[in-house]
Amino acid sequence: MKSKPIVMDHFSTVHTSYIVNFQFTNNITILTGSSGTGKTASFLFIKECMSINPDILCLNYLDYQRDIKDIISREQGKLIVIDNADILLDNETRKYISVDSNNQYLIIGRNPKNLFATSDNLFELVNQKKGEQTEFSIAPFL
Repeated sequence: MKSKPIVMDHFSTVHTSYIVNFQFTNNITILTGSSGTGKTASFLFIKECMSINPDILCLNYLDYQRDIKDIISREQGKLIVIDNADILLDNETRKYISVDSNNQYLIIGRNPKNLFATSDNLFELVNQKKGEQTEFSIAPFL
C-alpha cells in the first residue's frame, strides 16, 4: 500500500552525538531490521521531541496495558510512532492503522502482518558516521 505522508514528509532532530534524519515517502512506514541497529534509540530521540511538537505521539512497551486502538482513534493529524509494535499491536489495531486516514505512522517492529503493507512500506535503519556524530536515516528494506 503506497500513500503519501499526511502529517510530515521529513523528521529531523539532533541528540548529543546522534542525528535522526528520516524522509517519509508513505503514510505508513514500517521500520524493521536486526537488533542493536539503533531503532529503539531513534524512537527515544523522537519521543523527546514529542514534548515540544504536538504533531507527534509515541507509544512503546510502557503502553502495553493501554488500549492502543482507542488511543490512536482519538488522534488526528499526528505522526504516531510505535516501538515494540510486534507485542503492542493486536490484529484489530493493525487493521485500523491500515485504513486510518487521519494520522501517519512510523511502526518499529518485524511483523507487518495485517497492515496491508507492501515492499513500499518496509524500511530499515541506516547509520552513517558524520564527523563526531552518527546519523540515522531510513532506506528501503531489501
